[in-house]
Amino acid sequence: MIYYFSGTGNSEWAARELASKTNDSAASLVALEPPSSADNQTIGIVFPIYAWGVPEPVLNFVKKLRGQPAYAYGVCTCGDEAGKAMEKLESIFPLNAAWSVAMPTNYVMGADVESDQSIRSKMKRAEELLDKIAMDIAQKKAIHEVNQGSIAWVKSTLFNLGFNRFARSTRGFYADDNCNSCGLCAQICPAHSITMHHGKPRWGEKCYRCTACINRCPTKAIQYGKGTLKRGRYQFKQPSAE
Repeated sequence: MIYYFSGTGNSEWAARELASKTNDSAASLVALEPPSSADNQTIGIVFPIYAWGVPEPVLNFVKKLRGQPAYAYGVCTCGDEAGKAMEKLESIFPLNAAWSVAMPTNYVMGADVESDQSIRSKMKRAEELLDKIAMDIAQKKAIHEVNQGSIAWVKSTLFNLGFNRFARSTRGFYADDNCNSCGLCAQICPAHSITMHHGKPRWGEKCYRCTACINRCPTKAIQYGKGTLKRGRYQFKQPSAE
């Protein structure tokens, strides 16, 4: 079984691609209880990198896993570098294999979306890499191919600590006049932090920084401060066959 966490679709796509290529099944780990025992199973964990770290829901999920899988692996999607995130995951749930897959970034609170050319290029390479990963999984290879990047320890400790302490505030989020009161943001928030009040979203205190609300809003009404007003939005789109 492949368990995934995904905000804007990158990791969901990677998980479902791997499931298809390995004759397995994929399911979102949000609000899903881990199996009563992982004994003798093949377990895959697919997740995005957040500030060179593992998202909170993923850590909470693997902490509950019990038993000894026949084969366990992790796949992380990231803009480029994963830092020591996979090692953090392995300290809680040992893995036989691990990979990182570079995919388009979605953190529009920090920078604009990538160019169409960059997105197409990354998606092509990701498709090819997933083919290889699927073959490695089928052969139950013991392999670790994770791009940690430079000063990985610093990024995954000091920078990630700062991210979790200060950057996960919801105070900058708001809906502008383009909001049509559809309520999608409240429905898809994995932290269940968004509620609708008089037709407008209101954010609670908890935020995983998955960016689902801001990127998947159909009218691009959700903003974070002033920085996102002129930036694009990103959510996964199935690569077109060429």
